[in-house]
Amino acid sequence: MLDASQGAAAPVRKQKFYQILYVQVLFAIAVGILLGHFHPVWGEAMKPLGDGFIKLVKMIIAPVIFLTVTTGIAAMSDLKKVGRVVGKAMIYFLVFSTLALIVGMIVSHIVQPGAGLHIDPKSLDSRAVQDYVTKAHDSTITGFLLNIIPNTMVSPFVSGDILQVLFVAVLFGISLAMVGERARPVTAFLTTLAQPVFKLVAILMRAAPVGAFGAMAFTIGKYGIGSVVNLAMLVATFYATSLLFVVFVLGAVARYNGFSILRLIRYIREELLLVLGTSSSEAALPTLMQKMERAGCAKSVVGLVVPTGYSFNLDGTNIYMTMAALFIAQACDIPLSLGDQILLLLVAMLSSKGAAGVTGAGFITLAATLSVVPTIPVAAMALILGVDRFMSECRALTNLVGNATAAVVVARWEGELDKDRLDAALSGQALPDGADVAADHGHGRAHAPAH
Repeated sequence: MLDASQGAAAPVRKQKFYQILYVQVLFAIAVGILLGHFHPVWGEAMKPLGDGFIKLVKMIIAPVIFLTVTTGIAAMSDLKKVGRVVGKAMIYFLVFSTLALIVGMIVSHIVQPGAGLHIDPKSLDSRAVQDYVTKAHDSTITGFLLNIIPNTMVSPFVSGDILQVLFVAVLFGISLAMVGERARPVTAFLTTLAQPVFKLVAILMRAAPVGAFGAMAFTIGKYGIGSVVNLAMLVATFYATSLLFVVFVLGAVARYNGFSILRLIRYIREELLLVLGTSSSEAALPTLMQKMERAGCAKSVVGLVVPTGYSFNLDGTNIYMTMAALFIAQACDIPLSLGDQILLLLVAMLSSKGAAGVTGAGFITLAATLSVVPTIPVAAMALILGVDRFMSECRALTNLVGNATAAVVVARWEGELDKDRLDAALSGQALPDGADVAADHGHGRAHAPAH
């Protein structure tokens, strides 16, 4: 993974159609839908397959992030670069997260998916959403920030908390860089250790079709395709809005930075299908980081931007939050003043930063937002509980595309993007596994000019 010379001479074998991972995942999703629809009980029984695969992936996320970030920072000659990368990433996250919130709000005003339902909030069963409300009340901005600091150096690897692992990795990487030559054996060991870890990622990904099948069969078996019909306008509006956001908003920033958003989507199609099947963007985190390095983004940039983006750059979740909040207000005939909507926007901007890339986090974050905005009753979230699971896929897909785009854009701004490798990867040219990060730390990298 980390040494271009090891894989440069290896021939790239042509895979047969049925051996391609995204084809297998797509087939598994289709079979899962059929099983869940025609045999719901069997479909629900497949839940352990999806849960098991998610656990397998989570098992490897912590070492992947730690090794990628630590070795990337340790190889930096200028430690100020870490601050620059994080600063630029945070500016990007803030701008596009806010845009996503505003887009969701504007589309909800235009389409008004909840208008005409005339729901009395008092008639709704608030017990259905009580667990989500409790979790939302337990989470605060201060608590979220303090939680980034782990209790011990090893506790993040036990709990699997992405931001805590990232925190430890950044500090350890900076320490290695400051020690300099004397730390070279440690850096070399971590670099070598990364190779079997990423090989393990490749092995685990072979189980992706099984996980996607189990998760999709359970979803359709438990909730049924018919459960979407009553709230079809909200679901359709959300999917259409997310698609427009990706194509036009992310497409515009991609075009401005010299690449095509559609080609990027095609490049990460395996990860997108994996997310579609599992509804968890975390499932694709290890392979997404590999692919962004393979596409010419510096390892240090990928290691800082992508994991951080999983908590701070959730475009799909942001679109969902304002859209769902306005849908509830429209359905319950609750007029929202300009002040109410500005408050909703500000609260959503803050609460969305604590959302992790796991299934159900969007609903918990929505509960946190509505609990602070008094105009909209939290109990009315029961209206969308039945279809939230179907919108979860779209949230996760949009989040994934947003983070892949952020990695390329920040790498270009930092002058750490190999444009030739990016063009080759996005045009579909086969790249040998060993050539992922050919000139990762400035050795031979054809830097794109920074903006």
